[in-house]
Amino acid sequence: MRHSARLLAAAAVALLPLSASFSAPALADPVKGGVIDVATIGEPPTLDPMASTADLVGIISQHIFETLYTFDKNWAVTPLLAASLPELSDGGRVYTIKLRTGVKFHDGSVMTSKDVVVSLNRWEKIASRGKQAATNITSIEAVGDDAVKITLKDPYAPLVSLLAFNNAAAIIIPAANADQDPMTTFVGTGPYMLKERKPDRYIQLARFDGYSSPAGESNGYGGQRHQYLDEIRFVPVPDASTRVEGAVAGQFAYTDSLPVESFDRLSSGKSEPVLLKPFGWPVFVMNTKEGLNSDIRVRKAIQAALAPEDMLTAAFGSKDFFSADGAMFPKGYVWHTDAGTDAYKPEGDTEAAAKLLKEAGYDGSKRLRILTSRQYEFHYKMAQVAAEYLKAAGFKVELDVVEWATLTQRRQDPALWDIYITHSPFLPEPSLNGFMSDSSPGWWVSDLKHKVVGAFNAETDPAKRAKLFEDVQKAVYEEAPIYKVGNFNALSAKSPALEGVTPAPWPYFWNAWLKK
Repeated sequence: MRHSARLLAAAAVALLPLSASFSAPALADPVKGGVIDVATIGEPPTLDPMASTADLVGIISQHIFETLYTFDKNWAVTPLLAASLPELSDGGRVYTIKLRTGVKFHDGSVMTSKDVVVSLNRWEKIASRGKQAATNITSIEAVGDDAVKITLKDPYAPLVSLLAFNNAAAIIIPAANADQDPMTTFVGTGPYMLKERKPDRYIQLARFDGYSSPAGESNGYGGQRHQYLDEIRFVPVPDASTRVEGAVAGQFAYTDSLPVESFDRLSSGKSEPVLLKPFGWPVFVMNTKEGLNSDIRVRKAIQAALAPEDMLTAAFGSKDFFSADGAMFPKGYVWHTDAGTDAYKPEGDTEAAAKLLKEAGYDGSKRLRILTSRQYEFHYKMAQVAAEYLKAAGFKVELDVVEWATLTQRRQDPALWDIYITHSPFLPEPSLNGFMSDSSPGWWVSDLKHKVVGAFNAETDPAKRAKLFEDVQKAVYEEAPIYKVGNFNALSAKSPALEGVTPAPWPYFWNAWLKK
């Protein structure tokens, strides 16, 4: 079989500008041992990363489970459980993936192609991104004990990136556990294994002594994964101010997702601020399946009504931490384009929104339900400002403020919401974004979407794909399945004693250690 450089380049092209790449800190000599507490935004709804797209699930579960591929410091795809990048044949329709040998699961069994096939079959059925890929997958077969073959209907450039992503993730688990839905046995190949879970108190992971690391220098999420720490405890701290105070007091080794206005306070406390710039974008996801937002005219009215400049100011304060930008990717990214962004009005347009709402026949008898959480405080602040602009346009608005775990459950039911608020890092492959999948909450399905997304995903030439993404972005603005608020930077904090942590969208703690 021959290696297809063009298709793999399309799937694995480095997308981030230099300033947004992982930046490794200068390190002292590593020390083995110790336990760290990591404060998270709350209790994860599950530890099964196939079953959730929540970042919180991915942050924790990536230490337990592994995928065939992952991303290096430049966001290029790199092998993890696979031995190498796929060999492609039949015009990019057949992927042959060789597996690393001798890799053990936490139960002591050795991974084979049977486990991989059964795991990927489960991914196709359970994971939103697996369902997204499944529409183009003809078969997944074992080739001996140490290789698998994936056959596609048509060339599909995002496949390797989908196999590498850590939420709705194509994790590899023992074949004996693959029929579990929901998952009850959390056995993976990762550097740490589940030791104990006490809901709303902690999730405790312990070093897996049988771990088989990828070879090569540590490189982003790829390369060698060192197990310096004995244990990692993820502690749910839903209140943002409590996380800040805990970080200032030095209560945690690492504290995730802090309000950016706490930057100066952190600098004078017992933790060091960790700023990831640029991080990503807040997004309002519209329920296109049923309710008010099943009417495109209502969605267009919302698009006109929202004032991203004020929403971002409320959420992040200083422009050092945000920019009002309607492009799906910022300048410097391969995917950056202004196509369609005329509909993005930084100050909103209440008059135009009111007119569109009247044309839609909205009479105020139904409330526009916005589902949000205070665990990500900036979500809630944006929701408050958005509600006022939407009321000014003529909407009756209801804010449904819940725990993040509850939100990730409720968004699965289209009867319960009209908009939910989330955010995403800038991802290396646009098709990793949830709205690109028909089955992701929001359920954007249309002939226009299928036309432009299908053409984008089928193209193998990177330059042509970048051009075709213009049509995808235009379709997003034309049909308004989501509303991108802008760009923002993310703030976390770490103890000065914690070394080896590289700032990343989903923080990881293999390679980390505690100074003595």
